Amino acid sequence: LEFRRVLFRSDVLEKAAKAYQKQLKDSPRAVDYLKGRGLSGQIAKTFGLGYAPEGWRSLASVFPDYGEPLLVESGLVIEHADEKGQDGEAKRYDRFRDRIMFPIRNVKGECIGFGGRVLDKGEPKYLNSPETPVFSKGRELYGLFEARTAIRQHGYALVTEGYMDV
Repeated sequence: LEFRRVLFRSDVLEKAAKAYQKQLKDSPRAVDYLKGRGLSGQIAKTFGLGYAPEGWRSLASVFPDYGEPLLVESGLVIEHADEKGQDGEAKRYDRFRDRIMFPIRNVKGECIGFGGRVLDKGEPKYLNSPETPVFSKGRELYGLFEARTAIRQHGYALVTEGYMDV
């Protein structure tokens, strides 16, 4: 049963990554931000960069069942059990809002989490997915999947600290 839940988490994260990529194309502000930082459209495509729009429940348009527990388990949605909505259910909202989204992929290329960077001034500057059954920050190296061919060709890798540095 746990293996199936891990597979479903992966599907949920992949679906969110595709939605964020689509949102990036529809956000001139986010595209301008990336261009201003020297990133081309090809780099954005290679790394699967996206944009989480403003709004507390943007993912509700991507996931019709916004109450699905896997959204919380995957780190995409935050649930406040102590706060109730009008329907009596625990309040939920998107973890990532108004941020450039960096999908974090495992060595097989599967999306296992996200890093999100604010476009303007704001705190925190970077917000990462929480630890989940499929994502452990200390065991992953952002960009390794995308760099694997170049590493084989050149025989070495340069490790940098930030998403934009990669």
